[in-house]
Amino acid sequence: MTAKRPKLKKKKIDAKLYKMTKNTSEYGKNDIKKQVGKTSLIMSLVSEEFPDVVPYRAEEITIPADVTPERVPTHIVDYSGISLVCLGLCLSQANVICIVYSVNNKKSIEKVTSHWIPLITENTDKDSRVPLILVGNKSDLVEHSSMETILPIMNQYSEIETCVECSAKNLKNISELFYYAQKAVLHPTGPLYCPEKKDMKPLCVKALTRIFKVSDLDNDGTLNDNELNFFQRMCFNTPLEPQALEDVKNVVRRNLIDGVCDNGLTLKGFLFLHTLFIQRGRHETTWTVLRRFGYDDDLELNQDYLFPPLKIPPDCTTELNHKAYLFLQGVFDKHDKDRDCALSPEELKDLFDVFPYMPWGPDVNNTVCTNDQGWITYQGYLSQWTLTTYLDVQRCLEYLGYLGYSIIAEQECQASGITVTRDKKIDLQKKQTQRSVFHCNVFGDIGSGKSGFLQGFLGRNLMRQKMIREEHRSYYSISTTYVYGQEKYLLLHEVFPDFDYLADADMACDIVCLLYDVNNPYSFEYCAKVFKQYFMDSKTPCMMIAAKSDLPEARQTYGCSPLEFCRRHKMPPPQSFTCNTAGAPSRDIYTKLTTMIVLRFVKTYIIYVSYIIHARLRCMCTCNRCTFCLCQNFLNSELLQTVRAKLYAVVLRRHISQADLKSSTFWLRVSVGATVFAVLGFAMCRVLLKSR
Repeated sequence: MTAKRPKLKKKKIDAKLYKMTKNTSEYGKNDIKKQVGKTSLIMSLVSEEFPDVVPYRAEEITIPADVTPERVPTHIVDYSGISLVCLGLCLSQANVICIVYSVNNKKSIEKVTSHWIPLITENTDKDSRVPLILVGNKSDLVEHSSMETILPIMNQYSEIETCVECSAKNLKNISELFYYAQKAVLHPTGPLYCPEKKDMKPLCVKALTRIFKVSDLDNDGTLNDNELNFFQRMCFNTPLEPQALEDVKNVVRRNLIDGVCDNGLTLKGFLFLHTLFIQRGRHETTWTVLRRFGYDDDLELNQDYLFPPLKIPPDCTTELNHKAYLFLQGVFDKHDKDRDCALSPEELKDLFDVFPYMPWGPDVNNTVCTNDQGWITYQGYLSQWTLTTYLDVQRCLEYLGYLGYSIIAEQECQASGITVTRDKKIDLQKKQTQRSVFHCNVFGDIGSGKSGFLQGFLGRNLMRQKMIREEHRSYYSISTTYVYGQEKYLLLHEVFPDFDYLADADMACDIVCLLYDVNNPYSFEYCAKVFKQYFMDSKTPCMMIAAKSDLPEARQTYGCSPLEFCRRHKMPPPQSFTCNTAGAPSRDIYTKLTTMIVLRFVKTYIIYVSYIIHARLRCMCTCNRCTFCLCQNFLNSELLQTVRAKLYAVVLRRHISQADLKSSTFWLRVSVGATVFAVLGFAMCRVLLKSR
């Protein structure tokens, strides 16, 4: 893991051309009685030659980004004769401060600790430490180095980043001086390393530990050669040569017993390497890694990294696409160590170890499918991610950021894993949809069995539901169903029974499920009121569910029976459901719900004909003898209702693909079937007429 130091460009800079924008400010300090050469340093940098006449104070200049190795503009301010008030203001705005002393003047060196550092400390924020660079000028006048005197000062003050000896006269280390000044701002040592302890700071260790775990693609606790090469390519855009890779591991082996295991770099070895980089002044390498994985200067994950922009128009939904699902599948396989297609509590904790907090609570186990031990299955794992994406896409983006989606999947950001569906109105107009997640709101009175209906979708009978603790209860459940051979996600949401006020979120769904208790004579009235008040005039399909069908059916006190109510409002007849079974409850009702949603977008001709026959034929009188009355009675007869129910079942159970729906052969079969159905119907009418 190495990063090349950028080469310094040699280019003349016109000091009059540039204005101040932002960035690094350099301040030289001078001895009161004798000049230390700070103005000469600035003039030598600008003109690349030692000036014959040195002004008392250099004008403020801005070096453009294209001539600096770090590609950032640098604003330089020369301090000379400025009042202490102005100096304090300048110091508070500086990103880095250069303290210049003369290597041939001991008094100027003493001034560093006796005057300048206390003055800087007094005028700068203690919480945000400004890095200092010590600059020993006039090295051409002496044959010895001042480093022996300076080293104790550097050890005493942790804010001092480095010391550079240079000469403004012969241009020695002039460019290097400003390179180190920029480096002190862009790649500061302070957040990474503690000089007193000679070790990395806890926040740095925490960040690098997360990076190691994200990069450990097989979760074996080591970075093998392939993982190291992938890591190197992601961070530095170049792979490591085999010999260089072996040299890196040899360095770790010589200094750390357990730094390399099974020819792979362990976490201890990974942290040791970065400590070595920082100690050798190569902390830009560590900063490159940290910033590639989304960290800012405070070693916190950047908000722009966690929450990339994603535009979601009204009436559109968000779903994971195949890129995100492939990534999440890889994360699941990585942590499912026992290969039982379920995540144990330990495996789940290990998966979320790269998060700053545990994102899933105990209610998740009652929202998605689990195995007999209560562990989240592979299907439940993907379902929970689908639910998070649908309900709170920003949280999903955040979670994907913690897992390192953009790095591991080699995508620009997490938003590339999200699909924003088109407006539902367009889907209805075009009679087709590409959506794979459908939302069903479940309404019902208290005690009607809504929770049992949600848990039944997850395959849990009444016995298993009794084991759920109240504080772990979930008002959502999500799983997959199959419609026309295609896998769809159905999201059930239990809505609270206060029907006097429903929020827009309670109204916005793909289908409404009205659930009543067949054993409670007052239960259906609630469903009828909710339907009439909120959904009678809406285009949202509704289905009535007769829950607890294993119990004796009580006569409802409402003005009409549930079956008659459904007929009046052109709803399917009430569907029976019970979760009081020996095994898992039947999933047929959930398939019917999903199919009703899909049929909003893909209407078959046979269902259209059935609707026409049922809705358009009206009785013209009440004699019960004419053809119209006989037809009306026939349409309402139990025989025809049974035939039609079976016809519905055949249509709904067949797995019809989109290609079949578009083929002429399919529509020919449908037309023939409808014709036969009509002929048989009129034949039966004639038989009834003759009998009369």
